[in-house]
Amino acid sequence: MAKKRERTEKLNALFKADMDGVAGALETPARAHFGGSRNLLDDTEIVDLSLELQHLIGGLLSSEDPFDLASPGYQALESFFVNLARKVLSRGGEVEGLVRYTQALQQSLILKLEEVNGVAFTRSRSVLAYFSDVFIELILTVYRAYLDQKEQTIRSQESELRETATPITEIWDGVITLPIIGTLDSSRTVMIMESLLNRISEEHSKVVVMDLTGVSGMDSQVSHHLIQMVRAIKLMGADAILTGIRPEIARALTQLEIDLGDMNTRGNLADGLKDAFRMIGVKVVKDTGAGGDV
Repeated sequence: MAKKRERTEKLNALFKADMDGVAGALETPARAHFGGSRNLLDDTEIVDLSLELQHLIGGLLSSEDPFDLASPGYQALESFFVNLARKVLSRGGEVEGLVRYTQALQQSLILKLEEVNGVAFTRSRSVLAYFSDVFIELILTVYRAYLDQKEQTIRSQESELRETATPITEIWDGVITLPIIGTLDSSRTVMIMESLLNRISEEHSKVVVMDLTGVSGMDSQVSHHLIQMVRAIKLMGADAILTGIRPEIARALTQLEIDLGDMNTRGNLADGLKDAFRMIGVKVVKDTGAGGDV
């Protein structure tokens, strides 16, 4: 809630102010910060948003309690700024521009209200303090919208990075490879497992070769996730082969007393692929040279 202030004569005049014609003045800061060479909003959008602002601000000022920032009038105004911030930011705008626009909007609004109503609002401390409270909250709203969008962008980028960092490739009919790079945490395991099981179902894969050469470390949690993935592969009717278990990973698994006795393991990816081909009945023969049999 905006700070409750004594309803001075000027504040009472403000809450009964005529809003007709205010929209035109509100277009000026919008054009300065979003229009022209900035090309964030076109002229039609600027006219429309200024008319909507005139309506929303008028609704707040004429509401039963203009100080109540939980009122429907203020909530509608706040939603307007959230949507404006999202639109401008999605088009390449900066949060600084949105803040400067909001500050300039406050000045333009007070000056125009003074002109339209013939009341010296710019000389009233109570009016200036009221608008200051409201517009500080709106600036905070803009910052929250900016932070929300940044978080969404970061989550999206992390998701894309994880997907590209774990490519699932079908190298032969019935055989797919899954090179695991980095560290397996719970969220990444769920993502990899979902993608892997979908590929097994789509490709009717019989063997999955999981290469651990790029795994940076192994603890009880990572090993648990690994075992979960192998069990899920078996439940889909496919066989799993683990390759590339480096000496330090093998020692860590031994110290953790992780039993891999029922899992197919091979020293490197090439050996794992040979086993995979054998399982599906494909025989790989070396090329003896030009004209030789394969």
